[in-house]
Amino acid sequence: MTLSSFTYALIAGLLPSLIWLWFWLREDSEHGEPRWLLTVSFAGGVVVVVFALMLEKMIADNVIDDNLKYTLWAATEEILKFLVVAVIVLKSKYNDEPLKAMIYCIVVALGFAALENALFLMEPIAMGTIAQSIITGNMRFIGATLVHIVSSAAVGFAIGLTFYSGFTNKLLTVFLGLIAAISIHAAFNISIVNAASNDILKVFAWIWGAVIILIILFEEVKAVRPRYIRER
Repeated sequence: MTLSSFTYALIAGLLPSLIWLWFWLREDSEHGEPRWLLTVSFAGGVVVVVFALMLEKMIADNVIDDNLKYTLWAATEEILKFLVVAVIVLKSKYNDEPLKAMIYCIVVALGFAALENALFLMEPIAMGTIAQSIITGNMRFIGATLVHIVSSAAVGFAIGLTFYSGFTNKLLTVFLGLIAAISIHAAFNISIVNAASNDILKVFAWIWGAVIILIILFEEVKAVRPRYIRER
């Protein structure tokens, strides 16, 4: 692996995440987020990839059943991404409305996906298989990156729905959000592994459908208000 191939892989891994980051931040264009907090959140997503890889290696060494292994990998990644949001954002003064958790969950997910994408691209780029690199990059852009977005946003949506609720309700919805995120992620992992080569785009199709639902959920979270306001 040369420095140039590493650089190309890093750029190619970052580019899809930065494009999606621009797209999703437009959903909160009325209340721009502090750039430093966006940067720290994105970087936090990048950093936890290292911990995810170590934990996933342990899982791979100790779990024989493939479906269980992929589910545990999905759980590892979703829990780590949520922990980044919990540590950096949830207690911050900038977490001042229901939509914020959803935004920052997506930002962290994109940081995670950026390094993960780069790692996937390093081998084909280093081997000089440019066509394979382009195909892999496109698949990461339309598939795996979106899985990270949708699954993490499910947790953010759960947090946003109970933004004005008590601690018990928040804890319950975070748990349910994580279950949903893990289920989405694990279903994608298992589907990709088991799909025939000509069925890959069919697997990606339901993720794109989930993105459409996600855009609708953004509007739902924007409409969340304190109970005393709703009752007027």
